Amino acid sequence: MRFVSSDRFQQIKRLLDKRQPDLTVVMENVNKAHNLAAIIRTCDAVGIPKVHAVALRPEIRTKQNSASGANRWVDVQIHNSTEDVFSTLRQGGFQIFVAHFSPQATDFRAVDFTKPTALVVGAEWEGISETAISLADGSLYVPMVGMVESLNVSVATAIMLFEAQRQRTEKGFYDKPRLDEATYQRLLFELTYPQIATAYKQKDKALPKMNMDGEILRK
Repeated sequence: MRFVSSDRFQQIKRLLDKRQPDLTVVMENVNKAHNLAAIIRTCDAVGIPKVHAVALRPEIRTKQNSASGANRWVDVQIHNSTEDVFSTLRQGGFQIFVAHFSPQATDFRAVDFTKPTALVVGAEWEGISETAISLADGSLYVPMVGMVESLNVSVATAIMLFEAQRQRTEKGFYDKPRLDEATYQRLLFELTYPQIATAYKQKDKALPKMNMDGEILRK
């Protein structure tokens, strides 16, 4: 049973072959739709399969939910608190840095992004919370030499993530699949047949198997 072209299926496989499960972004209270969308698009561009969002106010959660549904290629996991997302990331072995300028902040280019890394970015006006700063491994900044003292959050995020991509490319991280087999196969089905995958999830049923050409196998 086939519902997708062979070319499309191979394109999705190439996407998954380059996904970086140990690189992610945390959007803490980021609430402007265009910034949420731009950050998620950048994550897709550098191969990030999952990002995290913290909504400390109900109206922000609504906007983050809308943004998460607009991009099918990147999973957006929403958390109720900064402590919650940090705990999740620590359990996964991530080093965590906040995008925040301070006298103690480090030039982002000095960070080893080939290690499991989470980058925390903050709301447009509020910035990073004191909780995130205190729990993080350090603060990062983008050096600037002009009159402007800060960058748009989506721009700063993109600059740092493409440095992460550069470092990982040099180390060969994009040369072979890095997702575990179970995750790879699950995402392959979900991205190839999103509506069918949703229907199976709603019924709490295991996803069907596919062959190497993307055809759903009948039982």
